[in-house]
Amino acid sequence: MIRFFIAIASILAGLSVVGGAFASHALKEKISDRALEIFETGTRYQMYHALALLLVSLLLLIQADSPAPKTLIASGISFILGIIIFSGSLYALSLSGIKWLGAITPIGGVAFLIGWACLAIAALNLKINS
Repeated sequence: MIRFFIAIASILAGLSVVGGAFASHALKEKISDRALEIFETGTRYQMYHALALLLVSLLLLIQADSPAPKTLIASGISFILGIIIFSGSLYALSLSGIKWLGAITPIGGVAFLIGWACLAIAALNLKINS
């Protein structure tokens, strides 16, 4: 799971950079300022949570001698789902103009919150050699 999370985090972070550049250069003249702002929100949250997924990976690496804490695995999966649903719906909304896609975005936000809650629980239970 560690390698999977690191690989996915790296891919999602890289795609966030690509998305930001795409918005700044290719989309700037093609969509409204509001749609551009929505797209950029998607890229920003994607990057934040790709980095959070990388943190989860590193915490899993620290715990590599024992079974992976389920809360860390749940956190990583929640961050991935959050990026797909939250950022993905914002990208689709800004590019298509289909307003009902905005109703999906909060589901991704809930996934992010679940990920952070699971990470907090995992942190309280970490076994760190000091």
